[in-house]
Amino acid sequence: MSVLMQVWAIAGYIVPFIFVLSLVVFFHELGHFLIGRWCGVKVDAFSLGFGPEIFGFDDRYGTHWRLAILPLGGYVKFHGDANGASMTDQAAADLMSAQERSVSFFAQKVWKRAAIVAAGPIANFILAIVIFTGIFYVNGRAILLPTVDSVAAGSSAEAAGFQPGDLIVSIDGTKVDSFEEMQRIVQTASDTQLVFGIDRNGKAMELVAIPHRRDVVTAFGTTRVGILGVQSKGKPENWHIQHYGFADSVKLAGSETWYVVARTGGYLKGLFAGTETTDQLSGPIRIAEVSGAMAKVGLGALLNLAAILSISVGMLNLFPIPLLDGGHLFYYAVEAVRGEAMNERAQQFGFKVGLMLVTSLMIFATYNDVLRLTRQFMHWG
Repeated sequence: MSVLMQVWAIAGYIVPFIFVLSLVVFFHELGHFLIGRWCGVKVDAFSLGFGPEIFGFDDRYGTHWRLAILPLGGYVKFHGDANGASMTDQAAADLMSAQERSVSFFAQKVWKRAAIVAAGPIANFILAIVIFTGIFYVNGRAILLPTVDSVAAGSSAEAAGFQPGDLIVSIDGTKVDSFEEMQRIVQTASDTQLVFGIDRNGKAMELVAIPHRRDVVTAFGTTRVGILGVQSKGKPENWHIQHYGFADSVKLAGSETWYVVARTGGYLKGLFAGTETTDQLSGPIRIAEVSGAMAKVGLGALLNLAAILSISVGMLNLFPIPLLDGGHLFYYAVEAVRGEAMNERAQQFGFKVGLMLVTSLMIFATYNDVLRLTRQFMHWG
C-alpha cells in the first residue's frame, strides 16, 4: 500500500471521528454558553479543542471564539474563571470592580451557576433527541417482523417450546412490533422469566422462557446480555419501512434516548455489582474506529453514533465527580444547604481528585483500545 493510500485510509477514520466528537462537544459547550449569556454572565472564551489555537475571532460581546489543534474536548471560560473548569481566579476577583463582578460567574446566585453548569449535559440529551428525530422523520425505520426462522439447540427458546414460523406478538403483555424490539427486551431481562405471546399458524398461545446471560461482542467491546436463542434470517418479505410524522418522530426519539440512558445506566450498575466487565469501556481509538465504520455506511449511521455518544457524554458529565459538571452541581447543592460555599482549599482538593479520576479513566479506556488492537494484530483470543 502506497503512503498516499495509507494516509487516505487513516483519514477515513480521523475525519469522521473529529466530526462526531466536535459536534458533541460543541453542543455541550453551547449549552453552557447560551444559559450563561441568558443569566447575564460574560463569556471570555469559547474553545472547541485544546492546545494552540488554529483559528479565532472576537464577537461583539467580547467573547473570543477559538478552534484549537487538539480536538478531544472544549471549554467555555466565563469571566472570573481561572480556567475552563470554572475554578475561580481569586487574585483577579479581588481586583475586580463592582461592574466586573456583576458579570462574573462566581458572583452569580447559586441557582444561576447550577443552571449554567447543568445546561451542558442537558444540551447533549437535546442534541441526541434532535438527531434521532431527524433520522426517523427523514428515513423512517426499517422494521423486521419478530418471526422466528430458527431456534438454537440447547437454548432457552428450545426449552420453552419455540418453533420456526412462530410470530412473537407480545412479551409480558407488552406488544412487540419488531425483532429488534424483542431483542432489546430480552437483552435487558437476563435470568428473568418472560411470558411470550405467540402467533403459531394463526393460533394464539403463550410460552414462558428465561433468557440466559451471555457475552456478546458489540461495536464497543464485549457486553453481557440476555439471550433467548431465536434467529431471524431477515427474509425480504419480513421487512418493511415504517415512516413517521414529526410528532411521532419526536416521541420515538425520546424513547430511543431513554433506551440508551437505561442501557448505559444498567451497564454501569452491573460494573459495580460485578455482573459486567470493563471490556466495553472504550477510548478515542475505538470511537475513531467505529466512526470510520459508520461513515462508510452513510451519514445517517454516523449521526446515529453521534447521538449515542452525546448521551454518553451527557451522562458522564452528571457524575458527582469534581472537575465534571456533576461535581460542580454537588458543590452548589452543598452551598445551597449550608448557605455558603465550601472553602477554596476543599474545592481545590476535590478538583485534584476529580482530575486524577478522569485521567485514570481515560488512560484505562485507551489501554483497553490498545490491548484489543494488539490482540487483533497478534490473533490472540
